[in-house]
Amino acid sequence: APGPPTLSDKDLHWEYYRASGPGGQHRNKVATAVRLTHVPTGITVSATERRSRARNRDVALRRLQSRLAEMNRPIKKRKPTKPSRAARLKRLEAKKRRGRVKALRRRPGGE
Repeated sequence: APGPPTLSDKDLHWEYYRASGPGGQHRNKVATAVRLTHVPTGITVSATERRSRARNRDVALRRLQSRLAEMNRPIKKRKPTKPSRAARLKRLEAKKRRGRVKALRRRPGGE
């Protein structure tokens, strides 16, 4: 199986912005959040959990690679699991046979 798709710089569009949420002055002042768009497919991922832009860039790139790998994964063919008509009839026949055998165990004329 091929490895993760290689990404070229011209296919990527990076954006940096200020992340919201806890983190204090450093987070509120510095644009460390990363939004990464893969231009050919239009897939967008973002990373805002780290306080460092470089770490967020790495996280975003890994996320994008996994999304692309998931997209390119071949879809498995569905295996038919429905029993055939013959199999259903055979099963029914076996049940009827079993019922007749059990009927012989009953008391004659009772219950």
